[in-house]
Amino acid sequence: MPELSVVVVAADSEQRSMMQVMVDGTGVARTIQTFGAYPIATTDPTLRRIQGINSDVILVDIPVDSVAALRAIEVIHQEIPGTAVFALGSMSQPQIIVGAMRSGASEFIERPTTTSDLLEAFVRLSAAQRKVQREIARGKMFTVVNAKGGSGATTIAVNLALALHSAHGNVVLVDIASLGHVALHMNLKPVFTVADAIQNLHRLDSSLLESFTTRHGSGLQLLAGTTIPLAVEPSTAEFARLFDMLGSHFRYVVVDASSRMDPVTRLIGSLSQAVLVVAHADVASLWSASRIQQYLGETGGRERLQLVLNRFRKTAGFTDGDAANAAGMKLLWKIPNQYFAASTAIDRGVPLMQQNNTDIARSFAALAGRLTEGDVDVKRAAWSLFKIS
Repeated sequence: MPELSVVVVAADSEQRSMMQVMVDGTGVARTIQTFGAYPIATTDPTLRRIQGINSDVILVDIPVDSVAALRAIEVIHQEIPGTAVFALGSMSQPQIIVGAMRSGASEFIERPTTTSDLLEAFVRLSAAQRKVQREIARGKMFTVVNAKGGSGATTIAVNLALALHSAHGNVVLVDIASLGHVALHMNLKPVFTVADAIQNLHRLDSSLLESFTTRHGSGLQLLAGTTIPLAVEPSTAEFARLFDMLGSHFRYVVVDASSRMDPVTRLIGSLSQAVLVVAHADVASLWSASRIQQYLGETGGRERLQLVLNRFRKTAGFTDGDAANAAGMKLLWKIPNQYFAASTAIDRGVPLMQQNNTDIARSFAALAGRLTEGDVDVKRAAWSLFKIS
């Protein structure tokens, strides 16, 4: 079964039960054993039992009296170095956080925890493993978000995806906005949406996934956004499973999150090679970009967040460094200000990348080149967020 295996260690029986429910509720992990005793010595029988299970993650609860739990983390880290150790404790006790990390915990999760907190930790673990095991590479994902409404994230996502497809092929564009507009930009009338794919996760394979996409005349595939706000939003775990499959099936995945800011966007950002925060070179937009950076960066990986200035026009006395400092992130790219051309392209449903002789189209092509510098031409075997047994 495509799940991470987790061992829970907690002295309190109610806490053990709650942790198990939370782990299983992520949809990407399953508790395979729980222990009520902390192994505090290398000869401890509990340690040997944990060692024999060979789990992906060992989740250790740290109560108010933290001595035994911290010692257990240290022993587990020393004796089972190939397994990730997650600590669960109070964020109001910095000395315990420091102690847990020094003992060998790779994650410190706030207690009481939530399913979303655990899911994000599992995603970060997967991302770290990908960096170590580069030979198990997968398709790259790029997520595009607005610093504030109307900044142009959808325009950039559409044209970036077209540029990537033109250069490399095998690209899918995914619209996760609360109300999808990508299909309008491309003059497409999709039969299916992201919601349909998620509703069929239980039977989703490569062929069915392909059938849920709509193919543009360029060959680019679109997994369209919903045309009406959903009464019940899919869970972050369901989105994680969908994007795991997308990443294993396509060379590049471009995600238009538009102005959606919630745990789903934060999760998908954690899976992405880069998150492009689209802003204008004005005070309000850059202020909003800095707040987006703080929210999406809370789960780590702030280096993934990069600023894209849209409708850029050089202003005397305002430098690239000023923009980067105001937004709190590296300035990756500047899209020239051709508002009339961009708005006409949207109205006609003919993206700017299909107007190859324009400066703005060349800018999108160059942006795609920057994001894929050093990529090999042939996609290697795909990694997975989930362990395949």
